[in-house]
Order: sequence, then structure tokens, then C-alpha cells
Amino acid sequence: MENINPFGGFPFFGDFERLFGNAGQDHWGAAKQIAIQLATGGDSESNVDPSHRIEIEELSRIAQLHISDATGLGIESVSLTASTRTQWIDSTLRDYEPLLRELSESLTNKQPTDTEVTDPMSAMFSQMMQHLAPVMLAMTSGSMVGHLASRSLGQYDLPLPRGENSEILIVTGNIATFGEEWSLPTQELFLWVCLHELCHHAVLQVDHVHLRLQELLLNYVRNFESNPSGLGDLVEGIDMESPSAFEDLQRSLGDPEVVLGVIQSEAQLSLLPELHSLLAVIVGYVDYVMDKVGAGLIGSYDQLTEALRRRRVEADPSNRFIERMFGLELTQSQYERGTSFISGVIERAGDSELSRLWEKEQNLPTPNEIEAPGLWLARIDLPDDS
Repeated sequence: MENINPFGGFPFFGDFERLFGNAGQDHWGAAKQIAIQLATGGDSESNVDPSHRIEIEELSRIAQLHISDATGLGIESVSLTASTRTQWIDSTLRDYEPLLRELSESLTNKQPTDTEVTDPMSAMFSQMMQHLAPVMLAMTSGSMVGHLASRSLGQYDLPLPRGENSEILIVTGNIATFGEEWSLPTQELFLWVCLHELCHHAVLQVDHVHLRLQELLLNYVRNFESNPSGLGDLVEGIDMESPSAFEDLQRSLGDPEVVLGVIQSEAQLSLLPELHSLLAVIVGYVDYVMDKVGAGLIGSYDQLTEALRRRRVEADPSNRFIERMFGLELTQSQYERGTSFISGVIERAGDSELSRLWEKEQNLPTPNEIEAPGLWLARIDLPDDS
């Protein structure tokens, strides 16, 4: 196939490549700057309120004690730290980077299709995607993480595995703002979020849970199929000679399939049942522990829980973008699946059996077992052939 210069007919993209596409360009540094700009509105961000920092430190000890007792999972070395949006962005981009880099590589290493080989226009857009995919992905990642930072309360608003560290960031400014909007008591809201974050962390830092979820997510993002015509459709609607071309392109980055030039593959569809089942049991378990611990510890627990659980299923497009990109499905029905499984186990065998969920990878429920907890209990009681 003739080596076509994909930027030859589009002066704007030539400038774009020179600005962002040079070898060694720090795309992730640019993503961080975009995220901070969006999260702070371009204003200098204030430090964490000292009173919030003290409150989180005090509540951290209370939350650790109760979550450790309720789960039996080791979280003694973990600390909760009051954080600004900027600090949260830095941590989140670092933790999500393996998934985002895998996604970028999956887009730029695709073999050309027959259509791309024979059709010059398809070939041009395919090469354009090869050049721009890492840049556009970094820009889009920065945009989405920036929007997430403007509303996230902690690290596990999305139940994704994080890096191996002993610090959980609590975005106290966002929590205080949410509390004011809903007329919720701030200190009790802080404690609710601390319990929620520690419970997620306890489960997601279990070695085989962390590794299995990370493996499923990586396999999902590396199996996108190329759809270069999506980028072509995007370009056709933008006047590349216009002074507003850059802003017009940024506005077009809201559709993941168009931006990333991808479509969901059969390989990805085959991964979804296990991925969704694992997420369902994690969030169902966290909700159960929260209800068990929080109801006796927080006076306004029911009020807080109603507001916060409504908030999570009424997520804004920023959350939904990340969910679609990583194959997540955090709808109300998904949470209900997890709750139903946990309730079914307790009804049949008591809550002491729940600790067996995290003993070894073989004990993680299958998609069929999520719908029939009795099958899970029967299987894990079988003799271990190993």
C-alpha cells in the first residue's frame, strides 16, 4: 500500500501533529494539565481545609476498626488522606494508565483491513488514526478524569483496581459541596465515605481479586476492533480551516466509539459475563458491609445512603465514558444482582460464609452462580482436588 501522508490534506491536523505528535512528547503530562484545567476551572486550587484534614484522620481510625472487624481483611496499614482535586487527578491518571496505555496500543497496532488496503480514503484515515490515537486518547483521558475529579468523593466511585499504595484519597471539598446541596451532616457524610472507600479497598486489594479484575479489564481494552471510518465521519463535520477547529474537535470527543475509532468485538462480548459478575459480587458485598456497619455507627445512615446510592446510578457522562471504555456496567440492575446474590448466601448459610468469597480465586462466583447462590455454596463445599 502506498505510504500516504495522512495529514497532507488537513493543515489543522498537521499543526496538531507537530504540537503533540513529536517523538518523546509527554502526552500524559498534557492529559494531567487538561484534567486540572477542567476540574478547577483554570483557577488556582485552595489547599485542603485544615479542619477537614483533621476530621478525616480521626474518622480513618474509626472506619478502619469497623471495616476490619466486619470483613476480616487486612487494612491496618492503609491511611485515608484528605485530598484536593489536583492530587486526586495525579493519583487517578497514574492508576488508570496501564489500562489506558493498553487501549492506546490496541488501537495503533491493528493490521489494515481489505477496505483500507484498496480504498485510498480509508487508508488515509487509518493512518491518521495510527498517528493521532495516542494523542487523542491522552486528551480524552485528561478530559474525562478532569470531569470525574469535579465530583468524585474518593478513589472508588468507580470500583476499579488501584495501584499498590497505602493511601486512599478523600476529596473533602467535593464531599462538603455534596452535603450542602443535599442538606446532609458533613461529619457523618465524611464517615460514610471513609467506610465506603475502605471496604472497597479491602476487597480490591485481595491479591487474586485485584489480579483477576485487572486481567479482565486489560483483556477487554486490548480487544477493541478498529473502526477508522468513525474518525473520518468526525473529520468530515469539522472545517479544518476554521480558527475554531481545535475547539470543534474537542467538543466531538464525547463519543468514545468515534474518538477511539473502535467498535466492540466478539472477544470483548465473551468477557462481559465474567467481568460483570465479578463487579456485581464486589459492589453487593460492599453494600452489605456498609449496611451492617453504618446503620449502627451513623445516626443519619439511611438518609445518607439513599442520597449516595441514588447519586451513583445517576452518573454523569464522564462516569459513563469510563464505564463504556473499560466494559463496566454500573446500572441499578447490576447493583441489585450483587445484593440479591449476597442476600441469597446469607439466607442459606449465614453471613459467615461471605468471607469465603475472598479466600482464593476458585471461590469467585461464576455468572450462573450470581443468579443462583445455592450453586455457589454447593460448589465451594466440594472437596478440593488440588
